[in-house]
Amino acid sequence: MTFPKIYLASASPRRAELLTQIGVTFDVLRLGEFAVDEAVRGREAPLAYVKRLALAKATAGVRARRAQKLPQRPLLAADTTVCIGRTILGKPEDAADARRMLALLSGKTHRVLTAIALAHGARIAIAVSDSRVTFAHLSRREIDAYIASGEPFDKAGAYGIQGRAGAFVSHLMGSFSGVMGLPVHETAALLVRSSRSSPSSRTSPPTSLIAIRMAPGADLQSITISASVPAPSNKTHHS
Repeated sequence: MTFPKIYLASASPRRAELLTQIGVTFDVLRLGEFAVDEAVRGREAPLAYVKRLALAKATAGVRARRAQKLPQRPLLAADTTVCIGRTILGKPEDAADARRMLALLSGKTHRVLTAIALAHGARIAIAVSDSRVTFAHLSRREIDAYIASGEPFDKAGAYGIQGRAGAFVSHLMGSFSGVMGLPVHETAALLVRSSRSSPSSRTSPPTSLIAIRMAPGADLQSITISASVPAPSNKTHHS
């Protein structure tokens, strides 16, 4: 399987590791002034939240690439959220917040949603990995020891399944790499689609994908999301 060289609009070392694992070559693109506000909006549902952020990060990445006058390539962005019910657990602010999150997850099943967005030409394609993770019951001592390791503080839900917290997981239904932060199956599928055909010649995507057409210079507010690839346009689009 051959993949195009891409930009990764993420500073996550875990996402870089997973891309390297499947043979993708990439340059990390720093968003800088185009960095996205990750705050939850009101009573926003977890799925809507993770899709919105992945799309916003891809859009911001396109703007950053243009501002830096870099050559055009496919650009990958992603967002991962941990949720229990409708409660979204972001990155903990401090040890007390990490302790609260881990106590909430202890002995329960939660969802980990990772949305990936691939910007290519005038199109952004989105796919979502939805996994269920069950934690064993955690003692106060186990939680305190994990927090003392420093591992929880840059991770949604205050844990990393690929690290010490892997010992907390009694059951996983879904994608291990998706829980890490980048579902490699879905990522590979989007990249293969990107390399095989131009955006205007593609057929309708699987139902797990959303296709978005961006007008030149479009911002997030002006993008319309549809459940299938829009019909080819006679207009020329530039990214």
